[in-house]
Amino acid sequence: MTVRDILTVGHPVLRQRAGEVDDTAIGSAEIQELIADLIDTMRHANGAGLAANQIGVPWRVAVIEVVKDNPRYPYKPPIPLTVVINPVIEPLDDELVEINEGCLSVPDLRGSVRRHVNVRVRSFDEHGARRDDIKRGLTAGTFQHECDHLDGVLFLDRVDDPTTFTTWAQFARFGRDEFVERITAFVDRVGS
Repeated sequence: MTVRDILTVGHPVLRQRAGEVDDTAIGSAEIQELIADLIDTMRHANGAGLAANQIGVPWRVAVIEVVKDNPRYPYKPPIPLTVVINPVIEPLDDELVEINEGCLSVPDLRGSVRRHVNVRVRSFDEHGARRDDIKRGLTAGTFQHECDHLDGVLFLDRVDDPTTFTTWAQFARFGRDEFVERITAFVDRVGS
């Protein structure tokens, strides 16, 4: 288990679609080591998730976890550690929510992205078991963000209004309170 360097915007691997993992290889030492490194790296950076291509490995593997009192995302509902391999996301309806997102691969920048509120996530877990889960609210947004990475898409590509781009410091100064108030009411309404 190792904390790995996180690639930042401009690195070509971040713009490539990651390759499928053969389901018979999920239990291999190589994939299990990758999963452990993703978890260590995500936790070290206080992230809510991390995709394999963010550490330079072009496979469709991502980890997601939101712990209580995460300093980067204190408004996000907790998400237990979840490993997704070869995930496929399907929106369940047309309801969208605007989320002010940041990314470990885009340091010190945030922007508003519209995400589906209700999605189905089909994947394999770290043991090779098939999963079919429904994710809602901010949790659904987190899963969409990580799956975008695996398709070579950054949150920057999903921002419709470039005037919403802000640094972390300016977000804290001018936008955080309004966003947290709005998104807390949203979480109270839809859960997770």
